[in-house]
Amino acid sequence: MKTIDSRSAHALVEQGALLVDIRDPDEHARERIPGACCIPLARLGSAPELATAQGRALVFHCRSGTRTRTNASILCAAAGDCDAYVVEGGLDAWKQAGLPVERDPRAPLELMRQVQIAAGSLALAGTVLAATASPWFMLVPGMVGLGLLLAGVTGFCGMAHLLARMPWNRSRAA
Repeated sequence: MKTIDSRSAHALVEQGALLVDIRDPDEHARERIPGACCIPLARLGSAPELATAQGRALVFHCRSGTRTRTNASILCAAAGDCDAYVVEGGLDAWKQAGLPVERDPRAPLELMRQVQIAAGSLALAGTVLAATASPWFMLVPGMVGLGLLLAGVTGFCGMAHLLARMPWNRSRAA
């Protein structure tokens, strides 16, 4: 997989290349490169957008470039016979180069950031309460730790599913 800088990627897109954002839809909704189609990694193998891109160059990007580098073999397979490129530094480098970006400040924070905020807040509150009120509050950070451990092992995050059902997240999904 060839790596290119954001200005070169912009030039390719201007010449007709398909720009593919491999981030999740909640990340794409908050901030995105104009014209980029959102095809999360999990959907790359079955994305009709890629099937119709035959003959066009494909330019993949994520937020920082880490996901695209880590999953280069998956991206290569999804690209098929097309020329495929990865934007070095992703959306962050695109913004640093002064290239256009669309932002929706009304979009909720990315779901994983919401999970991090909620888990961190619960762990901190439980620890403070255990130190000041009752040692039984140590169960709170213990349960948060157990939930994160199970999420990592199983791939199922109950807190993420709960947060996804919150009103501020549901309004964007419709």
